[in-house]
Amino acid sequence: MKENNKIRSFICIHFPDEVIKEIARIQELINNKVKFTGKLTELENLHLTLKFLGEIEEERLTQVKEKLQSIKFASFTAKLLNMGIFSYKKNPKVIWIKVGGKELFELQKQIDNALKELFKPEERFMSHLTIARIKHMKDKTAFKQYLKNISVKPIKFQVSSFELKSSELRPLGPVYNTIEEYNSKKEINK
Repeated sequence: MKENNKIRSFICIHFPDEVIKEIARIQELINNKVKFTGKLTELENLHLTLKFLGEIEEERLTQVKEKLQSIKFASFTAKLLNMGIFSYKKNPKVIWIKVGGKELFELQKQIDNALKELFKPEERFMSHLTIARIKHMKDKTAFKQYLKNISVKPIKFQVSSFELKSSELRPLGPVYNTIEEYNSKKEINK
């Protein structure tokens, strides 16, 4: 977690069991059909990143925790949408599932506003969860066609908190730990 007294950290939401089961189903479909070098995201590590903070000093982390406490939001409903791919030089690199809900974007903006003195705002927030990372694949065309034929169940779920997490990169995959959790407020005074 700490390298040169810095902590790699990010802000995210987690998913309920019903969503995790759907992701596991999709990962199994991909893994059983598509031959690629890479790795599926561990189910316990699935999350939607609202803001990646990078490696920051403990003093800055303390400031982040204080500023995030000022965020007030009501619990809201989000929904799994379609699947897609991020590519680099026409090579698929990341398989993701889009998560819908305008309140996700509003929450992300509140986080950006709360942290504007410490971090640049996100240039282009895309509400998604990464389900696999690809290093190499032989038949890209067949792969893309296969993904188009997988339908994601449009599961709705409640978002009632977000978390500040630390991330320790290890050879077998990252290890995430919750630094602090921020819950929704039932009533918001505007």
